Amino acid sequence: MTLKIIPKTEISNWIELLNRKYRIIAPAPVQQHFAFKEVKSFSEMDLGYRTTILPPKKALSPQYEELLTFNNLENHTEAVIDDTPTVLFGVHTCDLHAINFLDTVFQRDYTDQHYFSRRKNTVIVSLECLEPCTEYSFCKDMGTYTAPAELDLHMVDIGDAYALNVGSESGEKLLNGIERVHLAADKDEKQLNRVLHNKWPRFTYHLHADITELPGLMGSSYKSPIWEDLGKRCLGCGSCTLVCPTCYCFDMVDEADFAGNSGHRCRVWDSCQLNQFASVAGGHDFRPGQANRQRHRFFRKYKYQSFAPSLLGCVGCGRCSSACLVDITPVDTLNKLFHRRVAAKHTRQEAVAQ
Repeated sequence: MTLKIIPKTEISNWIELLNRKYRIIAPAPVQQHFAFKEVKSFSEMDLGYRTTILPPKKALSPQYEELLTFNNLENHTEAVIDDTPTVLFGVHTCDLHAINFLDTVFQRDYTDQHYFSRRKNTVIVSLECLEPCTEYSFCKDMGTYTAPAELDLHMVDIGDAYALNVGSESGEKLLNGIERVHLAADKDEKQLNRVLHNKWPRFTYHLHADITELPGLMGSSYKSPIWEDLGKRCLGCGSCTLVCPTCYCFDMVDEADFAGNSGHRCRVWDSCQLNQFASVAGGHDFRPGQANRQRHRFFRKYKYQSFAPSLLGCVGCGRCSSACLVDITPVDTLNKLFHRRVAAKHTRQEAVAQ
């Protein structure tokens, strides 16, 4: 990687130049909250945002996505591919890890052409978080509170300027034409090290189990009574999954004109927490009840989607905890499961000793 410096006074000019070539999607204030949306100028952004309502994955996998159009009269079907050059600007590190996770998901068995058309035409400018976004954030536990090795361009606020880690050719191209960008000097590197050194104590661990223990913890907790407790509380609203940066469940919808001669097929976000999600022909529901659905959600995040010890289906952003109306949180649930397993182990050891 190459380390460069850009003065904060130059950011506005930079965005103006980028806007000539790219669609820019960045965090912007929306009714006392923040959301990733298309912007035309730096004045519309807020890089000091805490977290957004929905994750930036919506720029790559939209909530309502047209996949193809069809015309039965002409016997014609055509895929709808979005290849607009895009800069996804100001992405927090946890969300960058989530996008890397989705990159794995959408090409694990076969490559999703709609997702990767956007992905290959999107350059991500990520932003280092210097303090936890919310009280629910547990990104330090999940190893996502700093940037991954794979990135395009990563910004760190060092006072009057941003330090830029250039991690790809696409990231380097974004800096073309910016006169006041320069290579970092020794004093810049020292300031960057000070900023990062001061960051670490602000982030604390919340989980009582290590991340590598979570798949095993889930496997030993399948019959835990905790799931029934969660099921009694859960409203089945689906808010937790709809704000999650790594969820990718969807439904398919065909919309046609009145005569059925033409129309389009759409992919829309769906949630495993909704009561109709696991319903099949004949009225059978193979995951009935909120207890089963909550257990499935946790198993998906911390066991089923463990592609690697450090790549689980959760990045610790805390959005699901903020969105939950009945205060179901991953930290509380995982810690309860962990302590129940520890207690059960001690009980068995005492029984053997006797």
